[in-house]
Amino acid sequence: MHQNAHDTEFRESRGDRVITRGVSIHSSFLGVSGQCDVLEYHRADTGIPLSGKEGLWQPYPVEYKRGSPREDTGDALQLCGQAMCLEEMLCCDIPEGALYYGEIRRRERVAFTEELRGQVRALLEEMHQLYRRGYTPKVKPTKSCNACSLKELCLPRLMKNRSVSAYLKAAMEEVP
Repeated sequence: MHQNAHDTEFRESRGDRVITRGVSIHSSFLGVSGQCDVLEYHRADTGIPLSGKEGLWQPYPVEYKRGSPREDTGDALQLCGQAMCLEEMLCCDIPEGALYYGEIRRRERVAFTEELRGQVRALLEEMHQLYRRGYTPKVKPTKSCNACSLKELCLPRLMKNRSVSAYLKAAMEEVP
């Protein structure tokens, strides 16, 4: 499912909808970069012009998730962060997007409220502060770690037995 979502060569038109995948995004203001799984453009009264298309097109990010909707707001925060990056890049407002859950095979609409946007800004500021201090927070492994796309980078089980600095020192000693 995710492999298709990152196919940067994919572009499709379906009536009043243009679909692209694997769109690279960034925000200088937020200090982050990433990639949208799917970025749709819906013909609308507001939005941006698209090359070779008449009228205005409203960007609509869609994030693909394998499982089912979560009780926490992590997925919505990720999607909102993508929209905030796109707004900066495209100089437009993006009021909503969608999370597609593979387990239930349907989309959940996400409104990008000012509260959600504030949470994104606060969490990213906290992340940047941790980085500036050189502090890596302790990981609390949960069952969801097994399905995480960052599992190989995070390595929570490995860190359980030794510190990050000890891991990095050992890794550097292995380099020829």
